[in-house]
Amino acid sequence: MATPTRRRLFGGLLPALGAGLLAAALITSPTTATGAATPASVAPVAASTWNDDFDGPAGAAADPSKWTMETGGSGNGNHELQYYTPGAQNAALDGQGHLVITAKRSSGGLSCWYGTCQYTSARLNTAQTFSQAYGHFESRIKIPRGQGIWPAFWMLGNDLGSVGWPNSGEIDIMENIGREPGTVHGTIHGPGYSGAGGIGAPYSLPAGQSFADAFHTFAVDWSPTAIKWSVDGNVYQTRTPADLGGNRWVFDHPFFVILNLAVGGDWPGSPDGSSTYPQTMVVDYVHTTTWGGSTGGSYTGRITGPGGMCMDVAGGSSADSTPIQLHNCTGSAAQQWTVGTDGTVRALGKCLDVAAASHNDGAVIQLYTCNGTSAQQWNHRSGNDFLNPGSGKCLDSPNGSSADGTRLQLWTCNGTAAQKWILG
Repeated sequence: MATPTRRRLFGGLLPALGAGLLAAALITSPTTATGAATPASVAPVAASTWNDDFDGPAGAAADPSKWTMETGGSGNGNHELQYYTPGAQNAALDGQGHLVITAKRSSGGLSCWYGTCQYTSARLNTAQTFSQAYGHFESRIKIPRGQGIWPAFWMLGNDLGSVGWPNSGEIDIMENIGREPGTVHGTIHGPGYSGAGGIGAPYSLPAGQSFADAFHTFAVDWSPTAIKWSVDGNVYQTRTPADLGGNRWVFDHPFFVILNLAVGGDWPGSPDGSSTYPQTMVVDYVHTTTWGGSTGGSYTGRITGPGGMCMDVAGGSSADSTPIQLHNCTGSAAQQWTVGTDGTVRALGKCLDVAAASHNDGAVIQLYTCNGTSAQQWNHRSGNDFLNPGSGKCLDSPNGSSADGTRLQLWTCNGTAAQKWILG
């Protein structure tokens, strides 16, 4: 089901994001995209597990080490009516383990795209603090009710600042519009399938129930080849590249998380005489886990493969495109690897890379300048293989060779000794 979306235009939001985000270098090149983003060259850390249970005293703002508040009344490209405020004005902890986002009538003094703002609310993102490619993303939320209300739990690609929307991709985990109290929507947006052309589906509660009556759990499970949406554990939609009609699948790199409560807009329409305020979106938690069982954490030291041989940068060279090989363990800098929580594996100041971002068996593994692409994302999993999520394939020694100088490759994951890599 295609649905209109608040993300159709971003240019109007950029000034509203404020100097704080700009100073944090979320956008480093000219763009019409929202400032709540990070180009790949300065991508935020992608943790193996990221959670917020919103513990803290009543009245406190959301944890600034996890969330950034967006501000302003630009309308976000589709005539929303609210002004997003900073701090705890419209988003505060309740002291009982919840974040409460409140939409309320404005007392005046704030300027929106249409004049004096009629409503205030809040929008939070993790663009500066957390992004992740693939995994399980979940939030338990009690949504508000009423004509014109528009709560959402969603994600944007962390390359938004460099490639723009919709090329960065968007995953709407949950959206509701007030005139549909028993229905939520899950949607993806990308090049050729954005805005009203987004690809998605609705999920409705049985027997006329309303989502605003109780908490519900909204989630996606995202792998390199599919995204699945669920409500309260019930999977209701799966999307794959085959659904895109030949358009590009852009869900192959880290995304960051957004929570917001909008009022009005082209899709939900404006509040009417039946609408009452304040309205609250109560968030119990946001939890994420990585796809494929990553061991998580960071590590610096040698990595050994078949025959106890060390993973080595050929010739100790830091030049781009230098092959990665097996070599007798010497303790040299060419064999000192840092496996980071951002998904990279680094040596000599550069990243372990799949040449040309290939997904083909036999693709060359090389050292290359770190650029934040999926070709440089690796999960060291509990079975001691290194998975490249973008290709769904593993770091491999050809034919299980342990010979000195064996050049490493990408290969279909098979669980053999050729793909076992020990940290230490």
